[in-house]
This record gives sequence, C-alpha cells and structure tokens, in this order.
Amino acid sequence: MGHAVRYDGKAKPLRHASLDRWQAEGRLVTICPEMSAGMPVPRPPAEIADGRSGAAVLAGTARVIEATGGDITEGFRLAAENALKLALDTGCTHALLIDGSPSCGSRSIYDGGFSGRKHEGEGVAAALLRRNGIRVFADHEIEALVKEIDGP
Repeated sequence: MGHAVRYDGKAKPLRHASLDRWQAEGRLVTICPEMSAGMPVPRPPAEIADGRSGAAVLAGTARVIEATGGDITEGFRLAAENALKLALDTGCTHALLIDGSPSCGSRSIYDGGFSGRKHEGEGVAAALLRRNGIRVFADHEIEALVKEIDGP
C-alpha cells in the first residue's frame, strides 16, 4: 500500500480506484508479514531454497535463506502466522499480495538461487492464508479481486 517495507527499503505502491474506495470505507487491513515478525528494513534478500515453495516451508521440508547465507525460516513462519491471525481476527476473506516475495508471492517466487529467476509457486504467508480459506490474489490481479468482491 505504498509503505517502504520491501527488503531493500523501497515501496511498491498499488494504485487502483477500488483500493482507494475500500480504504476510505475502512475495509482494508494492511500488514507486512515480515515486519510483523520483527524483520528490519532494509534486510538482506531472502528466497525459499532449492526452488521449493511456501507450503514446503510450512511442512518443514524447505528453508528460507538470506543471500548472506542466514537461515531465517522461523521468521518467515512467524510472519505467516501473524498475517493469518490478523486476517482471522478482522474477518478478512481476501488478500492482495505482492508477487515474487518469499512471504507474499502468490503466483510466482524467486527460485532460491539469487539469480533473479522466478518459478511458479507461492510464498509462506500466501500458502498459509490459502490453507485457511483466504482467497489470495497477486498484485497484478487487482481487477479479478475487484470483480470477485464488488461483482461485475
């Protein structure tokens, strides 16, 4: 939503009339899962290792690794749990997440090799939200989200 919460300290604002309207109506709930888990901004880039996905992290069969080599898997699990708790506490039924992120990617994430290549998959928070019945949309799917919430 325009806050500078990305790992590199930058923002990735989403602009859409429906988002503005929902915000004015008090219908938006915002969170950066990683910041909710205490991760700093800026922070080293992180990816899910070995081309795996968020569901594998939740199952304990994949790790989230920083470009510096640090294992931050537990932080990403906590981040996902925080996002789910907020969604459940507020009655949230839909999530609009930034694609590519090891936390919020919902259609594609980076491949774990810090090469800039993406593959089909989802981040840890996206996986946990979906597992719990939250409808997840990528940032490039705003129109589909609007249609689902507001109708045609």
